[in-house]
Amino acid sequence: MIIVFDLGGPLLAYGLLRSAGMSAVAALVISGVLPALGIAMGAMVDRRLDVLGVVVLAGLVVGTVLGLTTHNARLYLLDGSVPSALFAVGCLLSLRLRQPLIFRLAVEILGPDTPKGRDVIAAWRYPGFRRAFRIITVVWGAGYLVEAAVRVVIVETTSTGIALLCSKLLPYVFVLSLSAWKLVYGEHEKKKAERDATASQGTTTIMSTTTGAPPAPPGHRA
Repeated sequence: MIIVFDLGGPLLAYGLLRSAGMSAVAALVISGVLPALGIAMGAMVDRRLDVLGVVVLAGLVVGTVLGLTTHNARLYLLDGSVPSALFAVGCLLSLRLRQPLIFRLAVEILGPDTPKGRDVIAAWRYPGFRRAFRIITVVWGAGYLVEAAVRVVIVETTSTGIALLCSKLLPYVFVLSLSAWKLVYGEHEKKKAERDATASQGTTTIMSTTTGAPPAPPGHRA
């Protein structure tokens, strides 16, 4: 789906349309139908349109309107910056809410009614878990602000073809980089929580022995 509708398909369509003599704006608008079609097919399969799909579609609509009204290919290519900037702002603004955006997306992706989804929802009561998700939300928000800015620089300083190629590849570079960081950070926080739990259990055992009370059973958390 990604290769056909997001990467290879739009690039191939743009190249063929330009070779046929079509203007850059028209070729970009027509090739932009493929990502929209991919989102629509995904929504039909999942029987729902998620928030990221809505944001991407909004970016495509904005880019199409700008391209057709101004006949400026560079303005059309800036459509990719719209979802990235909106997502980044959404992440940072959600820090003022009870649950940040990344946590809500994680629950939505896992499914609130699945065992993993219920585990994530239940873990929200732990302060360390909440702090970790807020840090992840900050990093992802800042990361996508950078991604949006890099897109703008590429569009303004390179040819239309190169800018289109970069605009298709750049999101995957950023999402893979941020996901790799999240995995490393998550593993670090998990080990830290395990060390704290072990230390807490050891302290409880010592206090119980000192006061003459029976030690806490294995698996007990103070």
